[in-house]
Amino acid sequence: MALNIGEKKDVVKEVFEVASTAQSAVAAEYRGLTVHDLMALRSNARDLGVYIKVIKNSLAKRAIKDTEFECMDSSLKGPLIFAFSKEDLGSAAKLITDFQKDNKLLRPVVVAVNGELVDVAKIKQIAALPNKDKAISMLMTVMKLPIEKFVRTLSAPNIKLVQTLSAYKIKLEKN
Repeated sequence: MALNIGEKKDVVKEVFEVASTAQSAVAAEYRGLTVHDLMALRSNARDLGVYIKVIKNSLAKRAIKDTEFECMDSSLKGPLIFAFSKEDLGSAAKLITDFQKDNKLLRPVVVAVNGELVDVAKIKQIAALPNKDKAISMLMTVMKLPIEKFVRTLSAPNIKLVQTLSAYKIKLEKN
């Protein structure tokens, strides 16, 4: 069913609002997927915090105009589904690569990160990026290591003294 002009404007506005705040985007060709497959893809997208939309390329070009994803404009050909990462940089790429493992019909065509096109072959590297919580956890681990080593170094003489006195006590008790 065709959309009237007002509905098209609403769709363009909705996608523009998402694209203007998104961190990355992936456009994938979905030709051959069943409705059941698309429903599963949408469910996975909700779980990952990814906005996903199937719209005509002409509307998509208008929606991404004046956003970081305007660089995707020339690559939009064929039936495409758009995935925008709202929270984590790699979540849209992760959605597509994870879904692609079970369904080879979904084929990424364009990947954009921070206003730049990225080679589609690097989508797996983008998908492997840690989410915000994991990145903070990794950073805290790295920050914590020097402090732990410093504390161990400061306490080493006391530990050695206690171990020496304990060994001396055991030696005296044997005699």
